[in-house]
Amino acid sequence: MKKKILVGFDDSENAMRAIEFIANAFDSDNEITLFHVVQDTAALCDMNSPELTPYFVSQQTSFCTLEDQKKSLVDQALEKAKDRLTSAGFSDRKIHIKLAAKKKNVAKDIIDEAHNGYDLIVLGRRGVSGIKDFLLGSISQKVLQLAKEGSILFVN
Repeated sequence: MKKKILVGFDDSENAMRAIEFIANAFDSDNEITLFHVVQDTAALCDMNSPELTPYFVSQQTSFCTLEDQKKSLVDQALEKAKDRLTSAGFSDRKIHIKLAAKKKNVAKDIIDEAHNGYDLIVLGRRGVSGIKDFLLGSISQKVLQLAKEGSILFVN
């Protein structure tokens, strides 16, 4: 049975392990959406206000250059993921890349997207230390806590 699968995706090794799992474990009839939540940093790059601290103004260009590099890395990772899925037999027309501006937080934005008719959410499980996980939580944990319906698959 064909499923519509939402993959929460970034440029991490965890996300690529999720793609590898899908490529090996799922039938190529499934429809896959690689979903990336884009942080809203463009506003900071365009900001030119007298209220800005001198330190921020002095570092603004460096920050924005790093953000551009991050976007490039995500784009490359998305293409690599798509290539991996097509090499596993998934049709190019059944693999979608969707970028969405961050509205609330990444986990909530993934859940909101999942309400658009997806049968399954697939996420790479982030390997963080116990204390960091306790203090900050991971996106995968937050998705699990927020999900009230549907299925979620975490890939180690």
